[in-house]
Amino acid sequence: MEGPEKGTVPEEGAAPENAAEQREETALAGVKKPATDGAAALPAGADKASAIGAAPAEERAADGAEPAEVTADDLRYKSKGDVAKGGVLGFFIGLAVIVPGISGSTVAIIFKLYRKLLFALGNLFKAFKKCARFLVPIVIGLAVGFVAGFFAVDKLLGVSMFAVVALFAGLMFGAVPAVTDEIKGEKKTAPRILLLIVGFCVPVAISLISSFVLAGERSLENLNAWQYILFVVLGFIVAITQIVPGLSATAILMMAGYFRPLMDGVGNIFRDPMLLLVYACLAVGFIAGLLTVSKGLDRLLAKYRAPSFFCIVGLSLGSVVTMFFNPEIYAEYQSWAAGASFAVDLGVGLALFAVGVVAAYFFVRYERKKKA
Repeated sequence: MEGPEKGTVPEEGAAPENAAEQREETALAGVKKPATDGAAALPAGADKASAIGAAPAEERAADGAEPAEVTADDLRYKSKGDVAKGGVLGFFIGLAVIVPGISGSTVAIIFKLYRKLLFALGNLFKAFKKCARFLVPIVIGLAVGFVAGFFAVDKLLGVSMFAVVALFAGLMFGAVPAVTDEIKGEKKTAPRILLLIVGFCVPVAISLISSFVLAGERSLENLNAWQYILFVVLGFIVAITQIVPGLSATAILMMAGYFRPLMDGVGNIFRDPMLLLVYACLAVGFIAGLLTVSKGLDRLLAKYRAPSFFCIVGLSLGSVVTMFFNPEIYAEYQSWAAGASFAVDLGVGLALFAVGVVAAYFFVRYERKKKA
C-alpha cells in the first residue's frame, strides 16, 4: 500500500498535510474538494463574513433567504425546473420595460436567484463559462418577455390598461413576503426602518415627478450629439432598475419623456439609421450598467446585507403603488373623470388584482416549503 507523500503518516485524528490547500479556494473557483476538517479557509485579507467557499449556496441560505455569498460553482442549474425559473426571471425582466412597476429583481428574490444573478453579471469576464451558462436562460427569457410585452401586453394595455396593470400589481404585491423573508429575524432598528421608508418613497417620488413635473413626450427626430450621449446614460440607469428590486425601467423612461417615443420607434428602426443609433446607445449603456453596478451591489449586500434588504423591501412596496399611479395609468383615470365608462374595467381589474395576489402568495409558500 502506498503511504502519504514523503513517506510520513499523519497522527490519528490529525488533518492531512494538504488540507489547507484543499480549503484555499477563491470565490471564482468555488469549492472543488471538501477539506477534511469541514472548515473553509479564508482568502488573504478576508474576514469570516466574506468567506464564500464553505458550502453550496443552498446550504448556506438560512430560513429560505438568499444565500449570504455565492461562488461560480453555485451558478450551475441543478434541474430543468431551475432552468425554467431562469427563463421566467428573464421574461419578467423583459416585461419590466413595458409594464410600469414590474421588477425582475423581485422575481429573482422569489426564486432565490438574486445573488447568483448579481454574481454572474459582475464576474462574467472572470468566470465566463460558468456565468454565461447561468445567464443564457435568463437572456432568452428576457428576449421573449420583451417581444411578448411589446406585441401582446402593450396591445392589451390599449384595450384595458387598468385591468392588465392590476393583474401584474397583484403578482408583485403577493410576492412581497418573499422579499420580507430576507429581513426575518433581523433587528428593527431606527436606521433600518428609515431605510425602508426611504426605499418606499424613491419609486413613488419618481412616479409623481414623471406624472406632474416632467410630464410630456420628447421627439427622437433631429437629435444632437449630446442627446446620443444622454441615451447611453439613460440605458445605464435603466440597467440599474433591472438589478435593484422595486425600481421601474418604465417609470424612468416616462420621467425622461422617452417611453412612448421609444416604443413607437421600434417599428421604424430599419427605416431611419439615426433611430437605430438611438437604440444602439441605449444598449451600450444598458450592458455597461449591468456589468458594473451588479458587482458593486453584490459587494454591498455582502457587507451590509440586512440594511440593504430593509431598503429593498421599501422599494418593492413602493413599486406596487407606482403601478397604480404613473403617467399612463393617470391618463386612464383622467378619462374616467371625463365621463368614460369604467365600471367594467374597475371590476375586472380588482378581480385580477386579487387573483394575482393569491397566485403569487401561494407560489411563495410553495418555494418556502421546497427550501424547508
